[in-house]
Amino acid sequence: MKRYPVAHLSDEALLQHFAVRVARDRTNTAGLLACLAEVDTRKLYRPAAYPSMFAFCVGEFHMSEDVAFKRIKAARAARRFPAILDALADGRLHLSAVVLLAPHLTEGSAEELLAVATHKTRLEIEHLLAARFPQPDAPTRVEAIRQPVREQAPGPVGSLEIVSECDGKAAGQAPGPVESPGSLPPAEVSRVKPLSAQRFSVQFTMSQVAHDKLRYVQELLSHQVPSGDIAQVFERALDALIPELEKTKFSATDYPRRRASRRSENPRYVPADVRRAVWERDGGQCTFVGEDGHRCGARRFIEFDHVTEVARGGEATLAGLQLRCRAHNQYAAECAFGAEFMRHKRVAAAEGRANAGTPAAPA
Repeated sequence: MKRYPVAHLSDEALLQHFAVRVARDRTNTAGLLACLAEVDTRKLYRPAAYPSMFAFCVGEFHMSEDVAFKRIKAARAARRFPAILDALADGRLHLSAVVLLAPHLTEGSAEELLAVATHKTRLEIEHLLAARFPQPDAPTRVEAIRQPVREQAPGPVGSLEIVSECDGKAAGQAPGPVESPGSLPPAEVSRVKPLSAQRFSVQFTMSQVAHDKLRYVQELLSHQVPSGDIAQVFERALDALIPELEKTKFSATDYPRRRASRRSENPRYVPADVRRAVWERDGGQCTFVGEDGHRCGARRFIEFDHVTEVARGGEATLAGLQLRCRAHNQYAAECAFGAEFMRHKRVAAAEGRANAGTPAAPA
């Protein structure tokens, strides 16, 4: 059995080894697609007793259906536009980017589209394509879906799927009729898909309780939103929720107190005016900066972090606090106190929450 030992490498050596592997993987992917395209063109899967290139990849080489589909689609695009292989090999494009771009590539547009997609994430490319090749709005509908039969731990009864369009403004369109139960399969995941510039399709599945709340809100808003349009209801719900979350997260208020906050005996307590100032100064984003100057772009799981640890005299002041995502907050603590020490602290904290009957925060 082949082994791939890397545990003995130092941090610096491991990162170098990782970078080499990534570059090699990109080159290998480009070479694989070139071979796949040629096999596909020559239809060499037929002498091997397979009816298609897809069946050949899945049956002969045991690729997953998803992997086979993506590689075949990318290979056929690269056959038409060989520049794709160079872009994959040097990391300017990833495989998902090629799959997304493939239906839109023409002799006249390929060079420009490949250029603007350089180093873009999948989501950024979806937005780019939606702006250039707009699709019509998705219909608004609420449909009951059947629950899968399970032998144990059955799911909640009465789930419904919501499919709606939203553009950040009142849509002003009447919702579609409620279809017959069971007409749609359960959605695997919720998703937000760009349709065109500033227009998005939103799809998710809700419980019967949430559906009842939706209908009740539509009734309460019947004078303001006579159509009951879900996109308008959804936007109004977000408008009502955002101020509450901002107040909870960083003490946002339209009427801040002018007097200075009283000092608390708890050194970890952060006064409301300080929370607001830190959040505004740091832009609601993690402030961790790597050695190469790259700043962490995280805006989720943001926490207030003491620049100097509380155990070493840190204070909850504007200069003494910074925003960090949970990962970099924990990383800084491990650098200061040691990874093993912090692991024991997290375990002890989780046990304390469990004994108190509260859910544990993710590690």
